[in-house]
Amino acid sequence: MKPETALYRAWAEVDTDAMKHNLSVVRAALPHHRRMAIVKAEAYGHGLEGVARALDDADIEFFGVATITEAARIQALDCKTCPFILGPCFPEERERIALHGWRAALSSLEEAEHFNSLGKLYNRQVNLHISVDTGMGRAGLLPADLVGFGQKLKQLEHLNIEGVYSHLSAASDDISFTHRQIGAFEQAVQQLSADLSFPYRHLCSSSAVFNYSAPCTNMVRLGRILYGYSPMPSPYNKELRHTLTLYSRVTLVRTLPDNHGVSYNHTYVTTAPTKVATIGIGFGDGYLHYLSNTGARVYLNGSYCPVLGRITMDQIMVDVSHMSQVQPGDVAEIMGPNVPWEELTARAKTIPSNVITSLTARVPRVYIP
Repeated sequence: MKPETALYRAWAEVDTDAMKHNLSVVRAALPHHRRMAIVKAEAYGHGLEGVARALDDADIEFFGVATITEAARIQALDCKTCPFILGPCFPEERERIALHGWRAALSSLEEAEHFNSLGKLYNRQVNLHISVDTGMGRAGLLPADLVGFGQKLKQLEHLNIEGVYSHLSAASDDISFTHRQIGAFEQAVQQLSADLSFPYRHLCSSSAVFNYSAPCTNMVRLGRILYGYSPMPSPYNKELRHTLTLYSRVTLVRTLPDNHGVSYNHTYVTTAPTKVATIGIGFGDGYLHYLSNTGARVYLNGSYCPVLGRITMDQIMVDVSHMSQVQPGDVAEIMGPNVPWEELTARAKTIPSNVITSLTARVPRVYIP
């Protein structure tokens, strides 16, 4: 741990070497595919700026973001890796995209014509990737919309149609439907290729990277895998390294008497004198309230300690009755190698991305090495 963490009640250590290692695992599995690093939502809780700086020289094609605000934050770092805005943009946002050369998704002819007019206005090419809806139902052109679409785009002189992509909706759960989506994407690429050529063709994100073959693609989008978690079983999973460890400090140690309530609404009541440590983290930091009364635990001084009662905004209480040595200032692992985010996911009955992206700005990110 770095010396500055002595100033923090709670903090997250981010292992950037582990991220680069995870990229190398994907590179070994798919040596002929390019890679997009998904850094939206604070790089899955790891901190957008810190991750973008760390990965800018890591042989990736794009930084995947959700908003033009995230794209602008990457540009402010002078990264050579271009932001790619994954979803639809408002008309008033398109001018900034055109001016800065960011990549954007294309879901309609109206968008294409507007981007083309902006390219003409500023005398530059606008780089776009056609979004195809193969079953996600969120954005993109439906198969019926593709008839003649490539020919229409060819007439727009200030557009550079750089790529085509789609998104799988159930790769972790519905193998049959996923294969149908892959087939639909291959058909869309074939149809559009009659009029256009695509340097980038991408479909598979973390749920599919190790488990499906999509021969018509040449790039993968890496979110959870980049941060050490593969949503599906795979021989490659054991090679992935988790990239974030969340810590907090004990702020107080007391012994509560028998029949004493702990936290709001007394959803936990002691059944004997109980030594309780208060730890300086709560749902205001991103430790989910849904973990209340689920058997959640922290790792403190080499021992697991159960969380008692409800998670509060700034603090949690844990049972340390079994420990002879615990005092204010001791460091507890809240999430990490001993309390993996998969465990917290199961206890909170949510998805891994919800656990990791819930970390708030109040939690400093400390980058190692």
